[in-house]
Parts: sequence; C-alpha cells; structure tokens
Amino acid sequence: METANGGGQAGRYSSAALYTAAMMYYREGANQAEIADRLKISRASVSRLLTEARRSGIVQIEVHEPRDTDRAELEQRLADFLKIDKAYLSAPLNGNEHQSVIGVTLAPAASRALREVGLLAGDVLLVSSGRTVYEIAQQNLPQFPGVVVAPTVGGQESPDPWFQTNETTRALAAKIGGHPRFLYAPALPGPDLERMLRAEPVIRRVLALWEKAECALVGVGAPPLKRESVPEFVPMDAASLKDAVGDMCTRFFDRSGSPVDYPGSDRLIALGLEALARVPVTIAAAVGRDKSEGITAAARAGYFNRLVTDQHTAESILAD
Repeated sequence: METANGGGQAGRYSSAALYTAAMMYYREGANQAEIADRLKISRASVSRLLTEARRSGIVQIEVHEPRDTDRAELEQRLADFLKIDKAYLSAPLNGNEHQSVIGVTLAPAASRALREVGLLAGDVLLVSSGRTVYEIAQQNLPQFPGVVVAPTVGGQESPDPWFQTNETTRALAAKIGGHPRFLYAPALPGPDLERMLRAEPVIRRVLALWEKAECALVGVGAPPLKRESVPEFVPMDAASLKDAVGDMCTRFFDRSGSPVDYPGSDRLIALGLEALARVPVTIAAAVGRDKSEGITAAARAGYFNRLVTDQHTAESILAD
C-alpha cells in the first residue's frame, strides 16, 4: 500500500512527501531503495517523488563549471589589461562552433557575472541585440524575480531573431523570472517618425529606463566592414565606417573609443555610448579574435566594466 498520499501518482503527492524524499536523497545521501523502505512506498514512487520535487522547484540543481587556477589567473590578467572590474572566462572555443554552442558555453560565465551584480526586484537590466547576447538569453540563467528587462535598441529590418532586441528581451526575462518591457519602434526611423516616436508615452517610458538601469548585458560587434551581417539600415558605403573597430548597441566606435557616425545615425533609437558608460555595471559578452580590437577599445573608453568571453579571445586580446 502506498502511504505517500497519491497512490503512485506523482502530481498528487503532498508537498511534505516531496520535501521529505528530497531531503533524504539530496541531503542525507540515502539511495532510492532506502527511501522506499523508510517511507513504505515502492522504488518507482520514490523516483516519481524526486522527479516531481525537481519539477515543482522544491529541488533546484545547478551545474557549476569547474574553475582552475590558470583560468582564474588569466581572468585577472585580462581585467588588469583592459582596466575593468572583472573578466569571466568560459572554456576555449575554436571559432567554428554553431552560435547556439557559443551561447551554451558562455552561459555559465554570464551567470557568474549576473549573480555578482546582485539584482533585486525592481532593478532594471538592459539588453542589446546581437547573436551572442541572443544565444545567452536562450540558456538556463540565474533567477532574478521582479527584475525589469528592457531593450537598448529599436527593431531592425532583418529576419534574423538576434537583430530583434524585443525578442532577446522576452527570452531573457522568461529565463530569469523578470518582467520584459518592449520598445515598439524601429531602430532608425525617418526624421518625422523619429520626432513622433520620441514624444510617444509608451516609447518614453522605455527610454526612461535607460537612465535608471543597474546593469546592462550587451554584445560587442566586430568591425562592420569585416562582418558577414550588419543591420540593414547601416550604410556600408559610408566612408566613416572604415575607421570603426566595433559597436555596442549599434553605436560604432574607432580605436580610441570615439563614436563613429554615419548618415542617419543621429536618428538612432538606441542607447548612446555615453549613456552606456553611465550604467553602474555593464557586462560585455563577446567572442572571437576579430572582436579583440573592439573589445579593447570599448573597455578603455569605459563603455563596459565587466567582460564575458572565452580563453582564446582573452589570449588574443593580451597578445595585441
């Protein structure tokens, strides 16, 4: 006779039964046979209890990437070289992985960085467009219930989801238990539409969050003339772009970190570089040797103060 309130149906077990089985298994180290004997239920029921305890959140399992002394030393060297607060390194990537693999690989380092911010309910977390941030947002991340997640740039005319910052905002908010706020505006509107959008209360409420943000998670783009894809509104024939070594929030900059403008960039509905530098904690997430110069320039200019990357990229930055 099953005695754990449910006759073998895991969904009907009491919270007390789930908690008791979980404590015995995860805290006391009892195996399933011992738990079945002590609770007078079958081993199959024990298995269902433990499964339901994980599903319901009574048990939360985290897998932490092992850290070695060499990686910790490299993190410190990189932070010192870039003059930022901290660097968080993932395992090395060989540069040929599918982007989703990069997201999986960087997620533990990004999770460490986010945990150390200590976000609380009501705090504002900004996110940018870009493949790396988009893929990180698809992964399991720490819970920050009640945190407001907002985009740093308007929508872009591209079928690729990583150019749609509202989608990254939605995904990240769902993963951390936060509240998304969406920016219903194109990244580069025409002059008349820009004036109307900036006067629209719904848009203004999101733009106001940029000044209140506690943290930003943003990508660093490679030099625009060396990239396979850029936002469609960027005029690739603009002479100024030859000086750009990277971008953050679709704002391009040169080797000194100075903004690089182009026709229409004054109308961008995107967080400016100066505003980005005022965010208390900005976590840049970027991988690839082609981004090394941009990462260094952005760090030295103060556009971010924490970096999530991999070992190969770190070594490339230090070698430059």
